[in-house]
Amino acid sequence: MRGFLTIILLTLSNVFMTLAWYGHLKFAATPRFSKLGLFAIILISWGIAFFEYCMQVPANRIGFLENGGPFSMWQLKVIQEALSLFVFTFIAIFLLGAGEIKWNYIVSFAFILAAVYFAFMK
Repeated sequence: MRGFLTIILLTLSNVFMTLAWYGHLKFAATPRFSKLGLFAIILISWGIAFFEYCMQVPANRIGFLENGGPFSMWQLKVIQEALSLFVFTFIAIFLLGAGEIKWNYIVSFAFILAAVYFAFMK
C-alpha cells in the first residue's frame, strides 16, 4: 500500500511540476497572462510548485525504506524521473499542444524505462 501511495503522490507531484515548469510557456497565447512580466510568471510558477512539494515530500517520506516504505532513495529518484517524463509527455501533447512524439523520444523513454528496471535489480 505504501508503494502504491508513493507512486500516486509522485504522479500528482509531477503534474504540478510540469505545469509550473512548462505551463507558463503558453501564457503568451492567453490574454489574461500575455502582458505579465518575468517576475510575475516566476511567482505564479512558484505558487503551482508549492503543490508539487505538498505531494513530493510526503511521497518520499512514505516510500522511503528507512521510514517503513518499500523503496531506497535511489529507487525513489528513478521512479520520480520516469514518472516525470510520462506526465510531461501527456501534458505536453494534450494540454500544451507540443506536437507529435518522434521516434528518438520513444527511444529515449525506453532507456528511462531500462533505468527503472536496472534500479530495481537485486
